[in-house]
Amino acid sequence: MVNKKKEIIEAIKKYPTIIIHRHVNPDPDALGSQIGLQRLLKHSFPSKEVFVVGDEVDRLLFIGEMDVITDNQYKGALVIVCDTANISRISDPRHELGDMLIKIDHHPEYELFGDISWADPTYSSTCEMLVELSMEFHEDFTLNKETAKALYAGILSDTGNFMNGNITPRTLKMVSHLRTYRFQPERIHNFLNLKTKNSSRLQKDILMSYKVTNKGVAYFIITEDLFNMYGVDRVEASNLINTLSSVRGNKIWAFFIEYPKEIRVRIRSRNIPIDSVARQFNGGGHSLASGATIHSWEEVDQVIQALDQVCP
Repeated sequence: MVNKKKEIIEAIKKYPTIIIHRHVNPDPDALGSQIGLQRLLKHSFPSKEVFVVGDEVDRLLFIGEMDVITDNQYKGALVIVCDTANISRISDPRHELGDMLIKIDHHPEYELFGDISWADPTYSSTCEMLVELSMEFHEDFTLNKETAKALYAGILSDTGNFMNGNITPRTLKMVSHLRTYRFQPERIHNFLNLKTKNSSRLQKDILMSYKVTNKGVAYFIITEDLFNMYGVDRVEASNLINTLSSVRGNKIWAFFIEYPKEIRVRIRSRNIPIDSVARQFNGGGHSLASGATIHSWEEVDQVIQALDQVCP
């Protein structure tokens, strides 16, 4: 693993232009790792051109904004893809136009891509990986307040406000290091926990109307009609997934979210591995936090039955 890290450092030093991607429908870890890496490289190598590309999420603009670049700027550039396990989920297909591709990701590596791939699911987040990289190679990298803010947001989100089972002593060491930079972490907590009135109303409906199997699989279906009724977007609705986590007896909880051409499934668990079920339905992820994709409402029952089967 150390050799891969060194290879990444050498590639970063070599290329004058670096373009950073991450996955579609970004969460704070995707954006935090992407923007945090950009700020780290700009601060450490002021002469380099470093860009971030992809779709934006209004509620996460406090982490940072995307750049608008031309296809020609990929010529001879190093492309780094953060927090993305599958090629099909990379935001902006122009990652293929660069000279070299590096993958940095904390998801299990079921799909290998990139000239260099550093994928390690023992980390809580891709942001945690980047903090460690900057500390391990501190002679090359210089952190600053803005970099620390972006990386902290990603760790905070992917650990569920430090409540998930993916936290290790290493995670806390990385967070402790970030907190030495005075970026007002309480503001990050406030931004990530804010809800609109419409989102709060949908959350109430979820608690009142969700279903649960005899084995403790709780689930809620969010249709296009519900989006229109409550005036929320899909990202805002998806972020309510842990609404069902605090209900006694719910061992696994899932959202089925309607998209124009598919139904995306978000699955979470208290302590039962569910990633094997996600892989059965065109998905994957971590043992206690995964996602999948189905293409008809008839498949909802199949997913629930599969989740029931992994419940003790």
